[in-house]
Amino acid sequence: MAAAAAATPDYLFNLRNHFYLGAYQAAINNSDLPNLSPEDAIERDCLVYRSYIALGSYQLVITEIDSSAATPLQAVKLLALYLSSPESKESTIASLKEWLADPAIGNNPILRLIAGTIFFHEQDYNEALKHTNVGGTMELNALNVQIFIKMHRADYAERQLRVMQQVDEDHTLTQLATAWLNLAVGGSKIQEAYLIFQDFSEKYQMTSLVLNGKAVCCMHMNNFDEAETLLLEALNKAMFYSLFIDAKDPETLANLIVCCLHLGKSASRFLTQLKLAHPDHILIKRSATAEESFDRAVQTVA
Repeated sequence: MAAAAAATPDYLFNLRNHFYLGAYQAAINNSDLPNLSPEDAIERDCLVYRSYIALGSYQLVITEIDSSAATPLQAVKLLALYLSSPESKESTIASLKEWLADPAIGNNPILRLIAGTIFFHEQDYNEALKHTNVGGTMELNALNVQIFIKMHRADYAERQLRVMQQVDEDHTLTQLATAWLNLAVGGSKIQEAYLIFQDFSEKYQMTSLVLNGKAVCCMHMNNFDEAETLLLEALNKAMFYSLFIDAKDPETLANLIVCCLHLGKSASRFLTQLKLAHPDHILIKRSATAEESFDRAVQTVA
């Protein structure tokens, strides 16, 4: 039985890779897969709807997933509701907590992943870890790495990465998590992170995620000219594929702002785009705080 299971082809391998590396439209376009088991069909649908969410098509997800859908799909719909309607975040989180407390579905891996994602967005990292820390899937493990990095606990992130490496050292998420941790640690590890993103760019479709990864490595290595080129390519690719939500990708814009400031170039256009498309971004909040402090200082002098 074990040998037969091991020989079963992984029909979702390419679809997962598209999603993990940020090739969301490619994931959607290549999702019509034959011979899927009922479980694989649900996972396929979850990946497709999460890709639509990543592209900002929240309403499509909310409309298409009805009340009869399986628990993982209902969880994905909850993420779309959370991201689409800031004013109803509290009720969405209340529903999420209710589901997590239900013994029949509370341990579902996708539900726990969505819970971790939502609480990560809320910057409530301890609450996120309550639902993700036991792991169980590579995505949950990778999210744990991200959470520990945000908490400035590289030691815990490294421990989680070792778990992933024991499962599959060459897995796309293991490689991504390695790059994230290398960036967080810094120093000589930056070059290693750059090589991981470079390897992705040679093997797979170039995406905003990969381009931003390479660009951040370049900025850490004080190579701001190459970083600017990579980030502008990320914006240009988004416009070429008409993925306008990606064209306003907050991390690309934020990284471009930092890059331009280091190069002595005007960042005002990118700052305006970021402010209009993502007013709650941390860079916008920090900029507003700095402006308020400056205004207060001027008034004090006056």
